Amino acid sequence: MTSALAGTRVVEQGTFITGPCAAMMLADLGADVIKIESPDGDPYRSYQGQQYSPHFQAYNRNRRSLALDMKDAKDCELFSGLVREADVYIQNFRPGTAERLGAGVARLHSLNPRLIYCSISGFGPSGPYADRPSYDSVAQALSGFLSVVVDYRRPQFLGPALADAITGLYAAHGILGALVARGRTGRGCHVEVSMLEAMAHFAVEPFAAFFALHQTPTSADRPRLAQAYILRTADERLIAIHLSSLEKFWQGLVQALEAPELARDPRFATRAGRIEEYEALRIELDAHFSRRTLDEWMHRLEAHDVPHAPVNRIDEVVHDPQVEHLGVIVPVEAPHGAARAVRPAVRFDGVRAEAVSAAPLLDEHGGAIRAALARGEPWPGPERG
Repeated sequence: MTSALAGTRVVEQGTFITGPCAAMMLADLGADVIKIESPDGDPYRSYQGQQYSPHFQAYNRNRRSLALDMKDAKDCELFSGLVREADVYIQNFRPGTAERLGAGVARLHSLNPRLIYCSISGFGPSGPYADRPSYDSVAQALSGFLSVVVDYRRPQFLGPALADAITGLYAAHGILGALVARGRTGRGCHVEVSMLEAMAHFAVEPFAAFFALHQTPTSADRPRLAQAYILRTADERLIAIHLSSLEKFWQGLVQALEAPELARDPRFATRAGRIEEYEALRIELDAHFSRRTLDEWMHRLEAHDVPHAPVNRIDEVVHDPQVEHLGVIVPVEAPHGAARAVRPAVRFDGVRAEAVSAAPLLDEHGGAIRAALARGEPWPGPERG
C-alpha cells in the first residue's frame, strides 16, 4: 500500500460492492479501515458459496473485520467508541436503515463532529424511487448509461458490475474532497452519492451531446465517431483498432493492410465519409483482417503506428509484457484466498504498491480489536489488531 492516507481512520459498514469499493480505494492509499460486519457477515462473502467468495475478496482487501451485533448494547457502545476516533464512516444501506441501526448521520456527528460521513444509496435519500431496491443493472439502465453501450439488436449486460464499482469510486472521490475541506474548516461533512447520480455523471459525454445537438445518443455513436472496430482474425482471435481523428492512423492502416484501393474509394476519402460509411468500412476491414493471424496483424499495425490491441482474456492480461513490466499483478499477503491481485493503479513519486493484504475472514480481527479497546486504546492499531 502507499501511505498517502496513513493515519486516516475509516469505519466501513458496507455490503456487496459500493461501500466496500469506496473503502478499498481509501485503504489502497494507506487508510486504516475497520470493516464492521453483522455476525452473519457481508452477504457478498457467500456470493458463490462458503464465506470467502472471490467477489468479496476483490473489494475487501487491505482492511480488518470486526463482527458486531448492533442489537447488543455492548457492541453498540464499541461501535460508538470507534466512530468517536474515526475520520470517515461509510455505509451503503437503503435509506432509513442506518438510523434504525443507530448509525444515522445525526447521531454519529453528535459523537464526532469532525467525522466525514458517507452514505451511498441507489436512488438518493428522497424522491419517488428512494425506497426501491437498487442493484448494478438497475442503475445502469435508469441512468441512461446502458442505452449508450448496449446493442439493441442483441441486448445484454456488460460483464463487470460497472455501476456498483463506479459509484464506489465516486464515493471515495467525495470523501477525499471532504477530508481536504475538513483540513481548512475543522468540521466534518455528510457526503452523499447515489448509483443513479454516479452513472448519470459517468455518462456525461452523451448527455453533453444530447444537450448540444438535440439528438438522442445511441451505442453506435462512440465507435462510429472514434472509428473504433473489433475485428476477427484468421486464427479466430479478436483485435481492436482505434483510428480516432488523426489522418495518419487511417493512412497507416491502409499501408498495414496493403490495400491502396481503400484509400482510393471515394466513400472513405475523408474522416467524415468514413464515419458516414462506418458499416461499409467495417465489412471491408472484416474481409481484410480475416486473411492473417492476430500476431501478423499486431506486427503490421505496430510497424505503421496504428492504435491497436488484442482483445485479451483475463488469463492473457496476467502474462502481457506491458502488464508484467508495470507490476500490475502483485502478491496477496495472507495464508488464505487468492495468491495474487491487481494492485492499486496510482503511483506517488514513482512508488507503486508491491503487495496487498487479503480480504479478512469474518471477524478475523475481532478478538484483537476488542482486547485493544479493553486496554484503553482509543483506536486499535493494525500492528496489534
